Amino acid sequence: MYRIIACDLDETLLDDAGRIPERVRAAVAAARERGARFVVSTGRPYVSAGGVLRELGLYGQSGEYVISFNGGVITENADMCPLTSCSLPRATAAALYAYGVEHDLCMHVYALETVYIRNFWPEERAYVEGRMEIVETAEPTLAFMGERPVVKLLFMSLDAEVLHRAQRELAAAGVTDGLEVCYSSNRYLEFNAPGVSKGAGLLELARRLGVPRDETMAIGDNSNDVPMIRDAGLGVAVANATAEAKAAADYVCGLDNNAGAVAEAIERFVLGA
Repeated sequence: MYRIIACDLDETLLDDAGRIPERVRAAVAAARERGARFVVSTGRPYVSAGGVLRELGLYGQSGEYVISFNGGVITENADMCPLTSCSLPRATAAALYAYGVEHDLCMHVYALETVYIRNFWPEERAYVEGRMEIVETAEPTLAFMGERPVVKLLFMSLDAEVLHRAQRELAAAGVTDGLEVCYSSNRYLEFNAPGVSKGAGLLELARRLGVPRDETMAIGDNSNDVPMIRDAGLGVAVANATAEAKAAADYVCGLDNNAGAVAEAIERFVLGA
């Protein structure tokens, strides 16, 4: 019995319009009736998961959890108060921000409950709208954050080579030494604190709940999901997943996120349908 089902949001649980397919809602409800915990695992802030939690009947529920910021923060749904947290080294975050300013990139800077976006390009505005609340900024340095921790920072581009070049140049300069660096949603290059991953977040939640690793299941689609796909007792990739995610998975769904891939996995491995 898989007692924890950790599931990515965008391009996995949600269809391309940002909705939860009806078949998926039904499968999640049935799994919960059998005693499984359904845990949203996202690179987004935990506050952005509220709408999804409401749809699934998980909002405000004690004993139910969200793994956010790519595994760096775990919250219980009853009060959404962080049980764990993380932050980038301040000098590193400042160097990343300076690189983004120098190269005129679209950037997200994450505090625990606020997302700041610099160069909020129209294509990014269209994608983010409805997914999370943001504050626009044009600040030339990271000084506007004051003493608040920078939980995560990312660059956005629809040109993959722009992101790959940024990763190469920052690595060559030693800026990203020790950081967890990954891609997501076919548009983001994400910089996370050392040791932070969705896999580490899943295993920490399982430890806190006394759930053995082999009773955990993870479902995802992109490189930031690979650690939890690998670390879970059963790792699942949806049909629209990247080649890297599929290679890490124990099972690759026949369905994509639009057709209800998460339901396929739950029905097969939890419900025995």
